[in-house]
Amino acid sequence: MRSLVSLPAALAVMFCAVSAYAGLSDAVKMQKLSNGLTVLVLENHKAPVATFNVFYKVGSRNEQFGKTGLSHLCEHLMFRGTKKLKPEEFSNIIQINGGMDNAFTTADFTDYFEVINHQHLDVPIQLEADRMANFDPKGFDSEKAVVMEERRMRTEDNPEDALAEITQAQAYAVHPYHWPVVGWMHDIEGLTLQDALNYHGTYYKPQNAIVVAVGDFDADKVLKQIKEDFEPVKNGPKPPPVTEIEPAQDGARSVILRHAADVAAFAEAFHTPNFRNSRDAFALEIASEILSDGKSSRLYKSMVVDKRIAVEVAASYDMTAFDPGLFWVSAELRPGVKTSDGIAEIDRQLAALRDQPVSAHELQKAKNLEQAEFVFSQDSIFREAMLLGLYQMLGDYRMVDQYLPNIQKVTAADVQHAARQYLVENNRTLGILVPTGMLPHGAGGGGPAGGGAIQHLAQSGEVIR
Repeated sequence: MRSLVSLPAALAVMFCAVSAYAGLSDAVKMQKLSNGLTVLVLENHKAPVATFNVFYKVGSRNEQFGKTGLSHLCEHLMFRGTKKLKPEEFSNIIQINGGMDNAFTTADFTDYFEVINHQHLDVPIQLEADRMANFDPKGFDSEKAVVMEERRMRTEDNPEDALAEITQAQAYAVHPYHWPVVGWMHDIEGLTLQDALNYHGTYYKPQNAIVVAVGDFDADKVLKQIKEDFEPVKNGPKPPPVTEIEPAQDGARSVILRHAADVAAFAEAFHTPNFRNSRDAFALEIASEILSDGKSSRLYKSMVVDKRIAVEVAASYDMTAFDPGLFWVSAELRPGVKTSDGIAEIDRQLAALRDQPVSAHELQKAKNLEQAEFVFSQDSIFREAMLLGLYQMLGDYRMVDQYLPNIQKVTAADVQHAARQYLVENNRTLGILVPTGMLPHGAGGGGPAGGGAIQHLAQSGEVIR
């Protein structure tokens, strides 16, 4: 969770009172249908709108060598028609009813969502049930060409994303987090319509899905309609589990990418646990805040303000990855700055985090920032739906209400322990971007937008349609 906006000191008192926070899950109504579909419904009457999400527990981690990119391609094809609807007719119907729709794919899951006037919530419910049951995409070759062009634009022509991709591939030797969400180009070229149909038949079924509705409606009525439309949908074969386990890294790794770019950049990736190791996961959340959230954060103040080494610096960590992930630190350097100097400064800052406990003031500031973003984000019904769906996929939607108490429990000793355990050289994969020339206008490769690209790809792995 990153922001460059500092909070007034008065907020510290507000967010220390974690026990006063009303749990997001308290008013959720949950139902499991006979076909295995999990349904979560939450009334929120702040505005006359509703959001409808269908989460499928399938992402690039479910793919195999030679078939990478299939999850993302399947996401695109879900908009290309069913046995009842023509290509793009789904979206047209949503728009006619005053709503918007989209979808995104991550390494772990795929989410299809609509935000619509609460009086027309029945429309996306019916449409999503239809494309779960009656997937029949048209124009496969043209849509695959769209996906290939998306890869060219977002990764191959974007130095920051290309750097994150090759660094992650070097960090993972065995686990399917090795390959990018969008897939390798040669794999995408070889995908067939039958691949997509088989994939949908396995993963896009009620037993592998979670439906979440949040908004201005009667929860019981919405549950009834979801049951009516989704319960007739039949299951396919049970999805195979992901069994690959990444072995411990026993030495520093590095990779160099030569790419057209305006400035040099580098990224450091450290293997870390996910939410299942609660103590270290929440400590790493706080560590990322201390390092790079805001202009007074350690890395920003040192590298951007004081020493003017970098134009952008970021640290990111995602504890909600389904399997153990990576803690990222990345920087885009000012023209003329040696990459070795930038790496040395980040290493110095990580050493400081390992060697000395953070101060009480710095620790509390980081907690305030985490708590503030978590609470304020719930002004959005879409964000509420996302949180409920994500934590249900992780095991139980009610875990979302443990986030704030666990953040508040983190101690300076916890942060120091996590830094000593994971943010060390033998656990590091270093990716270095060596510029080979100026980028075409608008292609990325410098400034805050480019720096955010490394952080975004590394942290969430999202590929949005």
